[in-house]
Amino acid sequence: MTERVFDPELLSRCISCGFCLPACPTYAATGDEASSPRGRINLMRALQNGDLDPYDPTLTEQASQCLGCRACEPVCPAGVEYGQLLEQWRDHQWKGRRRPLTARALMLVTRLREVFRVMGAVRRLPGAVLRKARRPRAPSTGNPVGVATPEASLMLGCFEQVLFPEVSRAARQLVPGIAAPTGQGCCGALHAHNGDTAAGERLAHRLGEDLPGIIVTTSGGCAAHLASVLGRDRVKEISELLAERGETDEPTTPAGEVRVDGRRARVTLQDSCHLRNGLGVWKEPRTLLGRVADYVELPSAAGCCGAAGTYALLRPRESRRILDAKIREIEAAGVDYVVAVNPGCLRQLQTGLRRARSRVKAVHMAELLTQATDDTHH
Repeated sequence: MTERVFDPELLSRCISCGFCLPACPTYAATGDEASSPRGRINLMRALQNGDLDPYDPTLTEQASQCLGCRACEPVCPAGVEYGQLLEQWRDHQWKGRRRPLTARALMLVTRLREVFRVMGAVRRLPGAVLRKARRPRAPSTGNPVGVATPEASLMLGCFEQVLFPEVSRAARQLVPGIAAPTGQGCCGALHAHNGDTAAGERLAHRLGEDLPGIIVTTSGGCAAHLASVLGRDRVKEISELLAERGETDEPTTPAGEVRVDGRRARVTLQDSCHLRNGLGVWKEPRTLLGRVADYVELPSAAGCCGAAGTYALLRPRESRRILDAKIREIEAAGVDYVVAVNPGCLRQLQTGLRRARSRVKAVHMAELLTQATDDTHH
């Protein structure tokens, strides 16, 4: 018996029925039992029982190869919480310097709040100003951390603050009056998914203290992690919030429609794996998009796009293989927009569409809904 790596109760739930196999993208790509959730859980058991050396090459490879998309969870009749097992596995497998260098560097950067302020300033230099000028604008700066209204606060997201600040502005336009405190740090999802669950929980708790009330996010991955640490009642992804408002007397968006070449736009959605499989949110964004455009469902909308947090950086060949198939499907659907509800997915889709020289645009849902509102007013 080796040191305790896994929660025994979580590990014992799997009954090896194999229902998870068709849902697993790495099993679909390889046909290898070891690359399936069932196979990986058997490896975890071998590790826990001391039947495999902790640094056996197969263990190392499979802990890294898994996308962590959690597509196996909704189809599991035994309720195996695979995402938690994977985090415990990587906590053990990627201890200290065994953690991939790229992940270590990203995790270090996200712990430094001042970095976000500096990078945000760089993002506001003239070259970026021209791009921003073409995008919808929300009311200006937020409140400093600590003075947010207790009802709801917008999580700006470390990745989003640097690469997609327009998404946060669009969200604030969709939810007038929502607090958006500046100087926010990382929610810790990056750490939890890359072998440092303790740091992931610390960062989530700190963000929870900085953002009182309901935390509204525009990132499915961050939403799932925050909900797992702070509780489901503290966290709402923005499509949830907008859909709930639509069922009450509160004003709701969108009010118009998105048009392309004089016709109603055709749009499709790429699910966020953690939003769909972790929080069960998938109807809401489709409902909202269907109000402003002609919605087209992709056969693989619920399947991972290959971004998977740091996966696209750590395993670029596997990530690209998944993405290329996704891009071919988007092209065949004849849509004008593919919509993401997670900044990592958005970056991944934009990269794939640019590489394919596609005319299809990838946008965040908040941006497209804001565009519909603007089109109505103009």
